Amino acid sequence: MTQVSEIMTRGVRTLAPGETVMKAAQAMKELDVGVIPVCDGQKLVGMVTDRDIVLRGVANGCVVDQARLADVMTSDTHWCFEDQTLEEVSQTMRDSQIRRLPVVDHDRHLVGILSLGDIATRTRTEAETGETLEEISKRR
Repeated sequence: MTQVSEIMTRGVRTLAPGETVMKAAQAMKELDVGVIPVCDGQKLVGMVTDRDIVLRGVANGCVVDQARLADVMTSDTHWCFEDQTLEEVSQTMRDSQIRRLPVVDHDRHLVGILSLGDIATRTRTEAETGETLEEISKRR
């Protein structure tokens, strides 16, 4: 069975909860991503997405170069362990309709991120990828 650690993306850029919303948006633009893990040191404390920035920040009138990520991030984020099986984590992604999961070690230190793209490009399980995408994309 494939473990998450075998296909996840390592060396993920993170930001601290006290960083500005503008800094997160600039990092997303630079990296061409829609999500940045938020860490206090190495410990995962949340995730901020481009959607969070727009709906919790800009739509509420925040000043993007002053508002902090702690104000707009999702702090009750789903995550997985690096030694979990891909099958188990894919099921979590399907059930929760999540396209990316931060990956942590057992001290809850961020070690990477697992995306639907990682599953699609780094495994040979087309059926698993297709089923996961279908379930994530369903309207509930």
